Amino acid sequence: EVQLVESGGGLVQAGGFMRLSCAISGFIFDDYATGWFRQAPGKKREAVGCISSTDGSTYYADSVKGRFTMSRDNAKDTMYLEMNKLKPEDTALYYCAALLGQYYYACEAGDFGLWGQGTQVTVSS
Repeated sequence: EVQLVESGGGLVQAGGFMRLSCAISGFIFDDYATGWFRQAPGKKREAVGCISSTDGSTYYADSVKGRFTMSRDNAKDTMYLEMNKLKPEDTALYYCAALLGQYYYACEAGDFGLWGQGTQVTVSS
């Protein structure tokens, strides 16, 4: 069974740090590029960033560049999102996602076929 399971969400104060994990199973992680997306209430799902499966090349949304860092451990079938200097506007449901292929193209949600269930991140001011 294909699964992506996020963990690590919760409540944090503005300026704080949080680390999300996404454990995958049921497919060969090395063959998939991955991404993190988020959706705030009443807003469209947006890309946080994407990372290729081989050379680790990344794309970050401007809103998180310099504050968030994605990584993946292919040996552990796990991907991570480290979030620093969190802001109230980072509050959202965060999803990990995977697409078949070593590289992403435009880091858009519509390109990704496999999704986790989401984990809530709430940043208080």
